Amino acid sequence: MAINSRQVQTQSQQQVQTLSPQQILVVKLLELPTVELEERIHSELLDNPALEEGKEPAEESEHEDNYEEGSGEEDNADYNNEDLSLGDYRSEDDIPDYKLQENNRSQDDKPEEIPFSDSISFYETLKEQLDMQNLTPEEKQLGEYLIGSLDDDGLLRKSMDTLIDELAIYQGISTTPEKLEHVLSIIQDFDPAGIGARDLQECLLLQIRRKEDSPLKQIEYDIISKCCDDFTKKNKEKILQKLNITEEQYNKAVAELVKLNPRPGSSMGEAIGKNFQQIIPDFIVETEEDGSINLSLNNKNIPELRLSREFTDMLEEHTRNKANQSKESKDALMFLKQKVDAAQGFINAVKQRQQTLLNTMQAIIDLQRPFFQEGDESLLRPMILKDVAERAHLDISTVSRVSNSKYVQTNYGIYSLKFFFSDGYTTETGEELSVREIKRILKECVTNENKEKPYTDDELADILKAKGYPIARRTVAKYRQQLNIPVARLRR
Repeated sequence: MAINSRQVQTQSQQQVQTLSPQQILVVKLLELPTVELEERIHSELLDNPALEEGKEPAEESEHEDNYEEGSGEEDNADYNNEDLSLGDYRSEDDIPDYKLQENNRSQDDKPEEIPFSDSISFYETLKEQLDMQNLTPEEKQLGEYLIGSLDDDGLLRKSMDTLIDELAIYQGISTTPEKLEHVLSIIQDFDPAGIGARDLQECLLLQIRRKEDSPLKQIEYDIISKCCDDFTKKNKEKILQKLNITEEQYNKAVAELVKLNPRPGSSMGEAIGKNFQQIIPDFIVETEEDGSINLSLNNKNIPELRLSREFTDMLEEHTRNKANQSKESKDALMFLKQKVDAAQGFINAVKQRQQTLLNTMQAIIDLQRPFFQEGDESLLRPMILKDVAERAHLDISTVSRVSNSKYVQTNYGIYSLKFFFSDGYTTETGEELSVREIKRILKECVTNENKEKPYTDDELADILKAKGYPIARRTVAKYRQQLNIPVARLRR
């Protein structure tokens, strides 16, 4: 008996936001610190013969063709109002001024050399171990992204879903949780033990697994795998009962467990790594005696870029003879156009990156002006990404990318841009207090307390209230946890 089935077709509209190749390039360049941008530019100069290093000759700056029109002043105005992360990216055929020197620093000015360590970075050390693995090109890309996503302590706190989304948006890589888990398991075999763990429990278990097999190792493993919460809270009796072990066995296991490192990345940094990798600031902020503040980009090693006149001339010649072209000539025209378009897009992306960085840093200076004038950390006001985004007329995600891995040199030292961000706490009377200041006072209270009788959260709340910071006990507990300060009974 035949069954007739009718296939029903329906139409639906969906609004899907995709990033153009030019937008993706801008976003990638925006995330790079100065040192990596320098490497990226030199790589592009090697790959694209239509891109050259050097100044644009004065006589050529007045020449107008399909790739050079307009004034740099008008173009800067466009960049000031353009958001990098949302909306259509404006792709023009005309390139204005290619000179990428910062506007407020003369080329003849020579900023002081900024000293830095020449040690191997945390990332490079793990990358070297990754390069020694027999991986496919895709697995290597995933591995590099995972290593770059590790926190300073060497743990991976981003979820697999978040990493998959980021890889698709920023790297154009489509992957699965299974593939990521496989590559992560490879990284978790790297040194030091515990690298790549997603939480404290996994970090300790990874270290225990590398020990030689023994009855004591099994007890250690059981304590962390089955009673990790009780172990961190020092609930010995519960552990003895759950695992049915003696107090002597427990004490021997704990003596070994406390030798494990809950922050493998940090210990690595103390020896060779991340904390001592080179820091070259992206911004230079100079405060004068009269209180005025000058901002510039640290671009002394960033070359000026221009289009190759040879390539643009050849492109013009092929374009004029387009009517009677052979297949070879058409292929040559296509090659020339692709290279010139790519060079033009790269120049525009670098220039847009610089303008966005300046806009963002200027907004931070405006919001934190007292600090830049005095250098007193207590003068830092509560400031979040949204505050800077609104002042700079940018998207929050754009400000986030600028703030990540960027540093500023000031009269008072070199600071990460993240240093200037902190939440605010609003009292019942409407007064806004800096969470950074509250945490500083809280840390001082704990440091100076009697270790024989440490303060409870209630007592800390009373002390803070007496100092002019009226916050609730539960808020004290939240800030204490964020500072990695244990509860009172664990501080004895």
